Amino acid sequence: MTKFSVSTSSTQIDFEVLDSGKVALSRIGSNDLSNASEKDKEQMVLTEVQVTGENIHHKGVGFVSTEPGSSLHYLSHRVVENDNGKTLEVTQENGALKVINYYQLFDNTPVIRSWVTLENAGEGDLGIEYVSSFALTGINQAGDLTGNYAEDNVFYVANNDWTAEAQWKANTLKDAGLDYWVDGEKGQASSKRISITNNSSWSCSEYSPNGILVNKRTGQAAIWQIENNGAWHYELTDIGAGNLLAIRLSGPEEYDNHWWKNLKAGESFTTIPVVFGQLNGDFEAALDAMTTYRRAIRRPNKDNQQLPVIFNDYMNGLSGDPTTAKEKPLIDAAAAAGCEYYVVDCGWYAPGYWWDSVGEWQPSTERFPNGITEVIDYIRSKGMVPGLWLEIEVMGIKCPLADQLPDDWFFTRHGKRVIDSDRYHLDFTNPAVRKYADEVVDRLVKQYGVGYIKMDYNITTGIGTDHDADSYGDGLLKHNRAYLKWLDQVFQRYPDLVIENCGSGGMRHDYAMLQRHSIQSMSDQTDYLRNGNIAAVGGSVVAPEQCAIWSYPLKDGDDEEVIFNMVNAMLVRIHQSGLLNEVTGHRLALVKEGIASYKQYRDKIPTMLPIWPTGLSALDDSWFSYGLKDENTIYLAIWRGKGGDTTTTINLEKYGQVNAVEQIFPKADNLTTYTITNNHLTVEFPREKVARLYKINLN
Repeated sequence: MTKFSVSTSSTQIDFEVLDSGKVALSRIGSNDLSNASEKDKEQMVLTEVQVTGENIHHKGVGFVSTEPGSSLHYLSHRVVENDNGKTLEVTQENGALKVINYYQLFDNTPVIRSWVTLENAGEGDLGIEYVSSFALTGINQAGDLTGNYAEDNVFYVANNDWTAEAQWKANTLKDAGLDYWVDGEKGQASSKRISITNNSSWSCSEYSPNGILVNKRTGQAAIWQIENNGAWHYELTDIGAGNLLAIRLSGPEEYDNHWWKNLKAGESFTTIPVVFGQLNGDFEAALDAMTTYRRAIRRPNKDNQQLPVIFNDYMNGLSGDPTTAKEKPLIDAAAAAGCEYYVVDCGWYAPGYWWDSVGEWQPSTERFPNGITEVIDYIRSKGMVPGLWLEIEVMGIKCPLADQLPDDWFFTRHGKRVIDSDRYHLDFTNPAVRKYADEVVDRLVKQYGVGYIKMDYNITTGIGTDHDADSYGDGLLKHNRAYLKWLDQVFQRYPDLVIENCGSGGMRHDYAMLQRHSIQSMSDQTDYLRNGNIAAVGGSVVAPEQCAIWSYPLKDGDDEEVIFNMVNAMLVRIHQSGLLNEVTGHRLALVKEGIASYKQYRDKIPTMLPIWPTGLSALDDSWFSYGLKDENTIYLAIWRGKGGDTTTTINLEKYGQVNAVEQIFPKADNLTTYTITNNHLTVEFPREKVARLYKINLN
């Protein structure tokens, strides 16, 4: 038996070449499985690959015991050092198929990035039905392969809905449906899998591409992330005699995502990257490790260092009905409030109903009689950077261009263009489409002078396109990758341009997009109470300095409504909105105070780690909290929504010794009180719909 390993100061990964020639992944981070039996190690494969026409060795529809994945044998490995850490390459083969696993280890975080390349070294075609980007057998089972993983492990799933993003639900694996079948030395592998799948081009339409598993008995945690701006799949299941818990992370595959790839002789295919980490700690420690990783892989940019305050005219504001006359007083109010970017949202390109006619992206002369540059110049004259809304991947069915263009510009299935909500979807594998998109962006930047683009995405592709593709899912993945390459080229031309990632709010907050975009619109939630619930968990799926949350004071609200709105955004990115020119008196002063307060500490946000002292909140929780922490300081937001007692106590002892507490927003307060005793912060909010922001000094 041959062993090899690679390590950084943050993690370690070990492998064993077994007598059979198979390679076993015997340790990753805190999860040391080196004492497992030889029989169990035979199941600890690095990669699952299912080729059309090959056997599969288990019951059910899960992706374990695949073929030739189960029969790969070791060829070689090598370690390459790089700026962030080290990359390990492990090469295996089976017949004509060569498989190279890549593991990127980082110096500052225990999570590991993983992807796989398949090479067809034979003379015939290979049909690829499934290939994992990462496979681990024995997740969270270090030193205890006989434990009841179904009852010991709590599985966190981040559910998404339009205007209800990042809603984590936690259940034991047993409650999630996966039972433990081992009794003494007897056991059986089940046909059950816990399967989390995303289809179509909203990568977060039903789930965030993330998961957490915490072994409440051993104190181990696992965390993962899938990085694709389209379809993906992961599953947890048992393997072997039922005593081993396995996880498989992948991009699209045939059974769930309509993806199939014909790998021709001499060709190669590389999977989407995924991220996985094992560590000792709870869900919060796991999320801290992932936050550090997200920062490490992101495109360097000033936006994530400076965190400018953005005003957008849409939410509880102009709502897609901009005109020169409406914009100017709102621009004045935004500048006076301290905003640094001003974005004209949707509607600037059409006089009336525009949904089904978008695609030419020319300013409406009815809305802007003297041209849109009059408004843009006015924004700039007030000291703010101007921005415009755009939805570049779609074209309305009533857009004059649509009838002039060939079908190969668009997603098609069965010889017909795909139509979703009165729009066609552009296919970015077509060079002519990318040229058209470049011309639109160049016009906005060079001719109109914008420094910010809100890039929205309000429809989806369905399962994909069959144009120049081996399968519908193959066509979708090709488009996804072509769009990312196009986006990279835009940032190469305009490195200081800020492009907001918006998918009807947060329907595409994956890190294929967010390692490029500096800012993510987290939700289109219009209820400011529910928006607070989303704000409190946004930092779990998106780095806090990328997570944009609306603050939209109502025209006829009260002081507490304004404060609640401001607190929602003050530990992430402020997306200010509302008709500020019609918000007056003390309520407007509170907006200004909130923005001014934010500017005092925003430079710290990109290096602080998120905390959830009362757990990951959900919609309509009566009390919830979220904070940011470094070695000496905690900034903590506390909300009371509807219901609940008038007081709550939050235990802060896991974060250090509390020295002092200061309420930093609002400064003046005749309503609430707070006390600190033995690292426990007690707050009293006598009424519902109240929020406050505190600064806590640690010894």
